Amino acid sequence: MTEARELDPVLAMDVGGTTIKAEISDSAGRVEAAATVPTPRGERALDAMAALGDRLLTEVSDETRAGLRRGAIGLPGIVDAARSLAVFSSNIGWRDVSVGSRLQDRWGFPVLIEHDVILAGWAEWRLGAGRGVDDVLVVNLGTGISGALAVGGRLVRGGAGQAGEYGHIPVRHDGRRCSCGNIGCVETVASGPSIMRAYRERTGRDIDGAEAVFVALPDDAHARAVIDDAIDALADGLLGVVHAVCPQRIVLGGGLAGAGPVLSEGLRACLERLARVAPVPQVVTGAFGARAGLVGAARYARLEVLE
Repeated sequence: MTEARELDPVLAMDVGGTTIKAEISDSAGRVEAAATVPTPRGERALDAMAALGDRLLTEVSDETRAGLRRGAIGLPGIVDAARSLAVFSSNIGWRDVSVGSRLQDRWGFPVLIEHDVILAGWAEWRLGAGRGVDDVLVVNLGTGISGALAVGGRLVRGGAGQAGEYGHIPVRHDGRRCSCGNIGCVETVASGPSIMRAYRERTGRDIDGAEAVFVALPDDAHARAVIDDAIDALADGLLGVVHAVCPQRIVLGGGLAGAGPVLSEGLRACLERLARVAPVPQVVTGAFGARAGLVGAARYARLEVLE
């Protein structure tokens, strides 16, 4: 590894549909500054990213600031990393937004961009719950649903900068219209906002988020029905991937993965009922939780490549 690839410290940022997380850390994983802000809609999200980076740069020591030479940002939707362009995100609502070059000019060091779930999945595969396994499917569950895939020890890249857009696989042909324009996508049933909405519609109760539905599971039949439906939809969407590439392990990441065995064991049970030809993979919870994207972005900033 060249000296240029061992740069330390780095700025890492993970842009999600709900929040933007960022931190400045060193190669040992020590975090000197970190913060989270809500994600605005449209190009205002870029302003929020810039302001968040500015804030962290003022919170680190002069020595750290002087030694910071590179950053990396994970972006949702369709990403053109070569042109440093956020091509499209239905959850944020932007299209063809120049990101890396604008922030590079602002901060004075190179800023790499990549698909957020590619970075999170890469981190889980290489460093986390998928470590040591050649064929791994990482599924990120949150505001949206997407994933990363490693087959034969190599990261699989989709066209046009896309990762695995598993959330936009139609599974309910009489279901709701998705933000992508299709009907009954996995996201319309199994994403965080969809779980929250389904519970509110069934009960008329106001709740803070999908996590509250999981908390209610032991004593609430409505919560059980909503979660069972979400897991069934997720299994229906992933079944084709399981048959296509036969992953040894499925790693569940993102904010909803904090539900733990409720999700991992439930998904495994659904796949066991559905799979007829392909072996059913292990299903585990990610090692890094909601920080996977930051872990991946920091590693990408140091290595400059996904390997």
